[in-house]
Amino acid sequence: MVQYKDGNIYMKVVYYGMGGSGKTTILKTLYQLTKDGKREIVPVSELQQIDRTSGATLYFDRGIFQSKKEKKIYYRVYTVAGQKSFSQLRTKVFNNLDAETDTVIFVVDSQTKFFEDNIEFLLELKNLTNDKLIKNIPFIIMLNKQDLKEVINDNDLIQILKQENLWYDPNHQLNRWNPLIYKTCALIDQEKDIYRSFYEAARRTGLYHIYGDGEAPIDKRFSDPSILTM
Repeated sequence: MVQYKDGNIYMKVVYYGMGGSGKTTILKTLYQLTKDGKREIVPVSELQQIDRTSGATLYFDRGIFQSKKEKKIYYRVYTVAGQKSFSQLRTKVFNNLDAETDTVIFVVDSQTKFFEDNIEFLLELKNLTNDKLIKNIPFIIMLNKQDLKEVINDNDLIQILKQENLWYDPNHQLNRWNPLIYKTCALIDQEKDIYRSFYEAARRTGLYHIYGDGEAPIDKRFSDPSILTM
């Protein structure tokens, strides 16, 4: 839940997904892309990482970012540990650290061999959020590792989203808030849509809380990308 402290606004963004999907690499690349201060949202702290010698996230990663246009707006950005045995820890990071989560960026390992594993984590996330995804929590999806061969595409995933009521038909008032799906690569030398996907997550967070009072705004004009640029 958005926090107000000392005249500042703090929003919590969480990267969620299976182990090895690239969440930590995404956060590192996001930091590298924004630390020169030339983007609309920039880091104001070093990244905090707690990982194993293998490089897998043990607890969580965290970075704090700030809007350059609206300097009172800060983003606490987390990744969660993706190992299946860490489900309770994911719940703690999602619901308790700093505050409840305002926006979710779901990171998919696009390799076809992990399709079922991704679905398992999607269902876990849906259960964790008590069916508030899209309705109350902005939802962005990254089809990561698109630089590899034999990867799933957005149509494969949309079919699953429809089955789980996480995709609305064109005549539904929430259709404009269907999750944007970005085909990404997190490697810094091949980076694709890492900042763009984060920026859209930040933008939607602001729209939900300023114009929707914590819910998806139903006024069509608030889906316009020119509204509330951060």
